[in-house]
Amino acid sequence: MSIMERIALDHLDQMTDSTGLIQHAIYGIPRRESGYTTDDNARALRLCVRLWNRHHGEPMLRRVTTYLSFLEYARGIGRGFHNYLGYERRWLDAEGCGDCQGQAVRALAEVLSSRLPGGHRALARELIDTVMPTLADVRSLRAQAYVVLAWEHLWSAEVGDIEPLEAVAWSAARRLAECYGRALRPDWQWFESRMTYANAVLPHALFAAARRWPEEDFLEIARASFAFLDRQTTAEGVFWPIGNEGWYPRGDEKALYDQQPLEAATMAETARAAFDLLGSHEYLAAFRRARGWFHGRNSLKRPLGDIRSGACYDGLLATGVNRNQGAESTLAYLWTEMSNDDFEVSLGNRRKGAVAVV
Repeated sequence: MSIMERIALDHLDQMTDSTGLIQHAIYGIPRRESGYTTDDNARALRLCVRLWNRHHGEPMLRRVTTYLSFLEYARGIGRGFHNYLGYERRWLDAEGCGDCQGQAVRALAEVLSSRLPGGHRALARELIDTVMPTLADVRSLRAQAYVVLAWEHLWSAEVGDIEPLEAVAWSAARRLAECYGRALRPDWQWFESRMTYANAVLPHALFAAARRWPEEDFLEIARASFAFLDRQTTAEGVFWPIGNEGWYPRGDEKALYDQQPLEAATMAETARAAFDLLGSHEYLAAFRRARGWFHGRNSLKRPLGDIRSGACYDGLLATGVNRNQGAESTLAYLWTEMSNDDFEVSLGNRRKGAVAVV
């Protein structure tokens, strides 16, 4: 069975029009008044490029082209990418947030390192070059983490002429390490004085940086911060992410709800990266807990992902499931399912290799 037979994109297609991916849904119906974001279209681009690499079909190439075209349209003049586009196709922000710049460059790195047609790759490089001055100035820790991950993807794929991005990634990794040092307390091994959203991307970036700069303290910080995050988000044997109804300030109680799919996806992806780097089964267990969250292994024992359509509910509330199926949630679920598919293949190859050695 091919990966496209295992991962459904019906809902993603339903949420996408000729402009790009619509941000929110009412139940499973696109909510057009919510418009579009560069964040979501970048995530969709990254997913579809990765899927196209596995299955060179014309429908997937059309999806890639739509989302890449959105990023080209989002290009601002000397200030990176816009983020919020109204349904009437007018930009609603003067300039995009830092996270948006990081998400965009991470998706563009996926395009640039692929075997897509030359025009797609040339445009990706052009857009990365355009946003470079903005990347050097972003202050959001998550944006800096996305830049490190974008660079690491290109470096791993041996893409040439990425020295300017590497310089920015190095500075970003050092800033993450410095923030960790400032916030560190005996009972708080984290980068900020509170845990908020997309938490796992911060240790993920330092696991990535440690591969290139093993002489630095990046690996030590990545391992300690991931272990802390894993402890704080494991309860009753399941993944229980920080809720966005108040987050988790140091010295206070963590918010138990509204649990978001993005947290499970980023946790799973970071655990996968850590396992690939270190091979420790604690990371394999963390990956499976995070993926299990989508499939009902969560605090409410309710599944969020729909294997038939590829849709995902928007989160867990104290009162039950948020039954809307927006873009971010759906992409979080789809990315995690694709990653699990890859992971199982990788684990199978490891086992075969071990048997062959014996």
